[in-house]
Amino acid sequence: MGQARQAALLAKDASRPMGLLSEEQRNRILEVMADALRMHSSAICAANAQDMEAARAKGTKESLLDRLYLDEARVEAMAQGLESLAALPDPTGRVLERRTLPNGIELSRVTVPLGVVAMVYEARPNVTADAAGICLKSGNACVLRGGSLAIHSCVTIAHVMHDAAVDAGAPRNCITIIESTDREETGELLSLRGLVDVLIPRGGAGLIERCVREAQVPVIETGTGNCHVYVEKTADFDMARAIVMNAKTQRTGVCNACESLLVDAGIKDQFLPLMLADLAGAGVVIHGDQEARAAVTSSCALDEEARSLVASHFVDATEEDWGTEYLDLEISVRSIRGGVQEAIDHINRYGTHHSEVVVTQDASVAEAFCRGVDAAAVYVNASSRFTDGGEFGLGAEIGISTQKLHVRGPFALEALTTYKYVMRGEGQVRP
Repeated sequence: MGQARQAALLAKDASRPMGLLSEEQRNRILEVMADALRMHSSAICAANAQDMEAARAKGTKESLLDRLYLDEARVEAMAQGLESLAALPDPTGRVLERRTLPNGIELSRVTVPLGVVAMVYEARPNVTADAAGICLKSGNACVLRGGSLAIHSCVTIAHVMHDAAVDAGAPRNCITIIESTDREETGELLSLRGLVDVLIPRGGAGLIERCVREAQVPVIETGTGNCHVYVEKTADFDMARAIVMNAKTQRTGVCNACESLLVDAGIKDQFLPLMLADLAGAGVVIHGDQEARAAVTSSCALDEEARSLVASHFVDATEEDWGTEYLDLEISVRSIRGGVQEAIDHINRYGTHHSEVVVTQDASVAEAFCRGVDAAAVYVNASSRFTDGGEFGLGAEIGISTQKLHVRGPFALEALTTYKYVMRGEGQVRP
């Protein structure tokens, strides 16, 4: 028997008593888990140092190393995330509907846990704490499958939380983790229909595509983020520059970072030289179209040093660039001649339905963009970096869903529940 099946069997047994714990018991478990993370912070960081050393030896790029890295402050953030979950309302036992049928039976529709939630993720060890916390808060057991780059970190975090949860009254194996890095274990996990109630992949396009393609269990697809900022001709330039810089450079290796800049052709000569100089100054490689290159070359707003800096960071964009999620200090730049509708069409063709931004002072443009763009989150005059469960007031998130069934956008507690009908009668029988 593979580790995946064994972990799922153990989690299945734990899921039933886990779903029967009271809200107070589950909150107490989360609080004890948070304390345990703090208590074992040094051991967690030591395990992470092993992962970081191995990742650097493999030539892993800096943006992914940032995702992988843990220090005491990041462990503290994980602990605080668990405490924030404990403070949120219980997503289970909520009565969504109550009515009396013509035969006198009282019908209620009540939220209940899903059961066993499997999480497959890559080099983000903090996801171990988020996923386990969200699952336990919503009354579920979980099976964790962390990526090989973060295996020592993930295993250490999972064991610390599991032992603390059991000490606080949770059923044993409410948190299980697959410790083998063999890719076949992921394949087995995807096949465990009847043991795994839902599987959630979180990572790059390759991981997500494999899970969607091979899974025999229900999947909530978390999406890659080819996110755009469209600067419309009425935009405030200072606002637009600040939004683009934040969306692109505040943290590059995340799915809600800006990967593509679209600029109205009517303002490209005035706006693009300044914007591209900002980006180049931050070390961003610019994959631009010919109009972007020409706007910089002919600009009077830049001195020779600034033009040279932009030129050194500029490469000609290809068709592939419009659909690329760089997850690094790189961005594609395109001039838009057909106004907001062309921007919408471009985004809907090349985007990943994650987070899209328009910067404009025209209310009709904002409305058209919000109605026309097919994405989980659409912003007017704000950075795409806010697409996050914590920022949306949902607490720690388990991912960003770009699909349309069951859940969309940042999802957390409510997405890990389903419902059942409870019928209360007084002896009614069907004639």
